[in-house]
Amino acid sequence: MPDLPDSDGLFDPTRSVFDGRRNLDACGITRSGSVIPALVHPNANDPDATAIRVVLIGGLRGRYADVEAARIAAEILPLLARDSGVELVLSVIPAANPDALYGDAESNDPLSIGPASGYPPEGGFFDDSENPEARYLWRWISFAAPDLLLEVENGDGVEWRENAAGRTLGRVLNAASVSPEDSLISAMGDGEPSGLAPIPGLRLSVNPEALQTELGKLILALGSSSLRSPARLALDARRQRSVMEIARLLGRTYGYALDPVIYTQGVAVSGRLRLAELEREAGWEEPDSTATDIAELVEGYVSGQKSAFGDQPGGSHLAALVWCNELSAVTDDPRYTAMLIDAANRYRTGGLPNGPGKPPPPSDDNFRTEDMFFASAILGRAFAASGKSEYLDLAARFLADTDTQKPDGLFMHCQGADWNWGRSNGFAAMGFAELLSYMPEGHDLRPELLQAHIKHLEALISLQQPDGTWLQMLDYPGSYHEMSVTCMVGYALARGIRSEWLDANYREPLERAWSATSERIDDEGGLVDVCTGTGVQTSTKEYLDRPAEFGFDHRGGSMALWFAVEVERLRRKDGVQG
Repeated sequence: MPDLPDSDGLFDPTRSVFDGRRNLDACGITRSGSVIPALVHPNANDPDATAIRVVLIGGLRGRYADVEAARIAAEILPLLARDSGVELVLSVIPAANPDALYGDAESNDPLSIGPASGYPPEGGFFDDSENPEARYLWRWISFAAPDLLLEVENGDGVEWRENAAGRTLGRVLNAASVSPEDSLISAMGDGEPSGLAPIPGLRLSVNPEALQTELGKLILALGSSSLRSPARLALDARRQRSVMEIARLLGRTYGYALDPVIYTQGVAVSGRLRLAELEREAGWEEPDSTATDIAELVEGYVSGQKSAFGDQPGGSHLAALVWCNELSAVTDDPRYTAMLIDAANRYRTGGLPNGPGKPPPPSDDNFRTEDMFFASAILGRAFAASGKSEYLDLAARFLADTDTQKPDGLFMHCQGADWNWGRSNGFAAMGFAELLSYMPEGHDLRPELLQAHIKHLEALISLQQPDGTWLQMLDYPGSYHEMSVTCMVGYALARGIRSEWLDANYREPLERAWSATSERIDDEGGLVDVCTGTGVQTSTKEYLDRPAEFGFDHRGGSMALWFAVEVERLRRKDGVQG
């Protein structure tokens, strides 16, 4: 885990920014692995805050003079706003291009090696080899959704520049159009940045003597406006959708494929069946054809006309059958239960062939966290369907024997891979939640497993980001806000609260996780930053460089649908229907 920078007094907590209240964070990672620091206002992630939100950015070109101008602006703006009675939520990215700032100026051209240009970035999220900084800044600022993005740089005179979305404000300041077109300020003001909407932007190039005067003009302009960025309004609209509305749009998008038979698709099939159950409970008048549609989708596998997964399937294939018990319940067709039992038997054949303290094949023998979910999901359901305790005991022994939980409560990806990867911990959280859902209160291993699960959740909650998400690398500041782990941990929290093995103290992190998830689901079911399929990596950098999927994604859609349905189930238990 890298340390957040504290160089040249830029991040001295005694400085006046935010009247002494500031949260030192990071908004990205450079090619060299350095973090891009951010000073985040305490109210920046409060959806109910009515103040004008501003993100101030400096140092895009890697020049000390620009960083110093941004630092001084960050000190002046809150004071001017206070004196003028303008409510301001100011967050600051003072040194957006640290590699160029601290690099060898003779060998590195700051304009070519960093995030001064190249917007909107396309592809390479966040594994781009040339300009990852631009990807991180683009996404972070998009979902910060400020009412104004303000770039301050050192100049000989005074010059205001505006983007397309900032023309109303720019007119008051006699601003000209910003250039070039691929600059951050310009691109943020046009189109749909990160699938949202434009953000008004201004660039101020100014000499130190005129800085305070020009910022005073800006504060007066802000005070006479009712500035609310289109991006902020778009996020508000996403968040204001009901849980059922989001669940239904996910149910229209995911769960219509099962080829190959793999959990990334099978979980969504299950999610559609769970959603249909909620719709029936709510008395929807339209006919429910979900079970019929899914029966047709899986008939080839169930009838034996197509091989579901061959003779030696892995856990990711077996876990694709999590829908079997649900489809059997609504159709009374015993073939689905038989298919589930067949999958479970592939775990129990020969008991524990690797001996005590080893995972049951086909799980990897190094206790990968993925298998904690795969095995628990199938063996728990097999126990519920058959009443045979050996299925449950096999999964319980597997989780109890897992030796990859660290003293801080987090899980390694597997033995020998001591990486705090987000989704690997999501798999562990879901694995415990799934098994505990089927485990009787009196089971000998339940207290031990529940204790390990709660220790894990407490560690995760301590690393939850202010916006409600979890990071791709949980404890690596600046790594991207990853959607699948947010859904998976959120699901485990919602299931635990609904099942009453977690108390009310877990509601607040759950609600924040749901709020963040809802913001990252568009009206067509597109998603934001789901880590692509990832095996065990050999370094932190390899995990950081895993591509992030944007838009349609089976894996993220499956987990988001399960999460939405579980939140709705919990709310209905509380007497609230979405």
